[in-house]
Amino acid sequence: METTLQERKVLSLEEIARLLGAVMFCGRDLSYKVSEVAAADMMSDVLALSKPGMLLLTGLVSPQVIRTAVVADLSGVVFVRGKKPGSEILDLAKEAGIPVLGTSMTMFQAAGVLYVAFSGR
Repeated sequence: METTLQERKVLSLEEIARLLGAVMFCGRDLSYKVSEVAAADMMSDVLALSKPGMLLLTGLVSPQVIRTAVVADLSGVVFVRGKKPGSEILDLAKEAGIPVLGTSMTMFQAAGVLYVAFSGR
């Protein structure tokens, strides 16, 4: 049985960070509520398919990720596979108010953990 949007849980960025064992690279407000997550390395897919407020899981460490997050009105970015953003990326994120986290999990693992958490399975 598929979970509908009305049945889907809402998690704070703080809860998501805890589930993913994530570190916070920038951003202060982890109380922001998230109801959907996207996982992609192609920013054109993010622009085409995302919804405002989504959280992005990505392995692409580039300033373009933050620019895409701003244009798509995403709630934050989680870099996977232990990737660490450089100062240019973090400066852009701070300026735009985009929280940036990082996890050592693969994109598949992180997406699976969040799928289970959001669907309540």
